[in-house]
Amino acid sequence: MTEAAYQENLPLHEPHSWWTRYVFSQDHKVIAIQYTLTAVAVGMVALVMSWLMRLQIGFPGTFSFIDPSTYYQLVTMHGMIMVIYLLTAIFLGGFGNFLIPLMVGARDMVFPFVNMLSYWAYLLSVLVLLSSLFVPGGPTGAGWTLYPPQAILPGTPGSGAGIVLMLISLALFIVAATMGGLNYVTTVIQARTRGLTMMRLPLSVWGIFMATILALLAFPALFVGAIMMLFDRLLGASFFMPAIVSMGQHLDHQGGSPVLFQHIFWFFGHPEVYIVALPAFGIVSDIISTHARKNIFGYRIMVWAIVIIGVLSFIVWAHHMYVSGMNPYFGFFFAITTLIIAVPTAIKVYNWVLTLWHGNIRLTVPMLFSIAFVSSFTIGGLTGLFLGNVVIDLPLSDTYFVVAHFHMVMGVSPILVVFGGIYHWYPKLTGKMLNDVWGQWHFWLTFIGTYLIYFPMHYLGFVGMPRRYHAYDGYEFIPESAQDLNVFITVSALMVGAAQFIFLYNMYWSYRNGKESGGNPWKATSLEWQTPDTPPIHGNWGPKLPVVYRWPYDYSVPGTKDDFIPQNHPPSAEEPDTPTA
Repeated sequence: MTEAAYQENLPLHEPHSWWTRYVFSQDHKVIAIQYTLTAVAVGMVALVMSWLMRLQIGFPGTFSFIDPSTYYQLVTMHGMIMVIYLLTAIFLGGFGNFLIPLMVGARDMVFPFVNMLSYWAYLLSVLVLLSSLFVPGGPTGAGWTLYPPQAILPGTPGSGAGIVLMLISLALFIVAATMGGLNYVTTVIQARTRGLTMMRLPLSVWGIFMATILALLAFPALFVGAIMMLFDRLLGASFFMPAIVSMGQHLDHQGGSPVLFQHIFWFFGHPEVYIVALPAFGIVSDIISTHARKNIFGYRIMVWAIVIIGVLSFIVWAHHMYVSGMNPYFGFFFAITTLIIAVPTAIKVYNWVLTLWHGNIRLTVPMLFSIAFVSSFTIGGLTGLFLGNVVIDLPLSDTYFVVAHFHMVMGVSPILVVFGGIYHWYPKLTGKMLNDVWGQWHFWLTFIGTYLIYFPMHYLGFVGMPRRYHAYDGYEFIPESAQDLNVFITVSALMVGAAQFIFLYNMYWSYRNGKESGGNPWKATSLEWQTPDTPPIHGNWGPKLPVVYRWPYDYSVPGTKDDFIPQNHPPSAEEPDTPTA
């Protein structure tokens, strides 16, 4: 732990003006806020896009400006923004930047200047992506997976500047994620304070740490795929483009493989699921333990489950490609690995439930969101077992069953954790408590509303309603009741979207008028709650870094004065023996 002493005496990059304090800041907390605000802003754009999509599906033909091209462009932009520019950015750039230095007892990230650059590269990628809304032809409408050859053929919406800007934006995002990721990993390994072994880290740090390693290994595949497709589009190369006739014209491409792009994309795409999920697992673990006043059940197993999930996530990607025509033996292999990766994931669910069992549960707003996550992720995971089976996946693959499954796992579940995490750590970041009544309204409208949206979609998938259709009238195999359900889903989606404005207003109002939180309102044990100041000042800890004596889950320890013991509290003679991990 020699780096702790180095950080203790390291001169900080003190801001010298308003610009270096709030704009070009090297303080990890300011950068975390910048990441979060940018991700939330672009996420609101994606929310409006989802409203427009649902209006078209629920009330087809009512809104003349949503033609087929516009609809597919909305689908593509919504999916890409939510998965990449919102969820990945807010978990790694937002929570990662804020939590890692505080939880490991460091003054800042190891490379503060690189950390600042990572945010500005991310912001540039967002601006490039949104600029495609204003170019001739509009953004790409190839679907968020960007499959060639249709992604760059003239008949696809946005096949000109739209797809080019999308690919450039993805490349810039990956540059930003790489700069940030190297910072997160190095800080966790090198900048932990004295006494903080890897097996004393909070699970939030473990989740972000492992997700960052996945990102550093998986994002290069997407980067290479984006550059290769740019070459196909701009230089006439044939990495992914076979010999093809488009609109009666023989194109110059020959010898490329569209399936190769699918392999490249999903080699990134399935680890991406866990780049989002692993930080969510860690954050939920910490929130549940704190608000149940009980040590996390099976800490070491939880750590190893995170590591095993990360490793296995690289050998399950082709279960997204059962309908691509690949060798059936590959389907057998990836079906088996899909079932195997469900085991450590299920262990985490069991451990969350056992942590709650006989706990002194406090149904705070963060706790409500965390319990809701366990529910939604379990249901989404169970439907994933359906789709991991080749025989069942083939008829369901192009139906709304996939839309329901994917949104339960990659939409609803991580967003619930984002909200839970913000409600939990907002007091430390601002020194103010979020309004509890508005938080309750926000939770119940969001939680109930999302189930009203996605439960009926499973049924629509079973009756054969295909996804990615602009309109569903005139198809005899779709029952008339499907349209009634689509109207119901659309109204529910509008309600859930509107509920998010309660959250935004709550954050603004509470920052200005909320009651003071104090340094540790949740009576939590981990280091971020033990800082001398709230909000933490630049450098976090004052002249001396903390010393860690125990694991971060000493709750309800018998025979102690309080019902929790902070990590930096030295052991006393009268203290009973407790696990120190």
